[in-house]
Amino acid sequence: MIHIGQLIKEELERQERTPTWLAKKINCERPNVYYIFQQKSINTDLLMRISHALGKNFFEIYYENFENP
Repeated sequence: MIHIGQLIKEELERQERTPTWLAKKINCERPNVYYIFQQKSINTDLLMRISHALGKNFFEIYYENFENP
């Protein structure tokens, strides 16, 4: 099963960016970013904003899992 919050956190760390940076990019408060990290699933609009901010297509992860369960 995909834990999208954990994958977002890992990508943010890989890029050496902070939760504060992401919060500004997706127009939310910093505590909300920590809440996102805990989520196993996420709203598609929010996932789109995060994907754009980090320059990574997180939807691709779901597609790959769909193709190869």
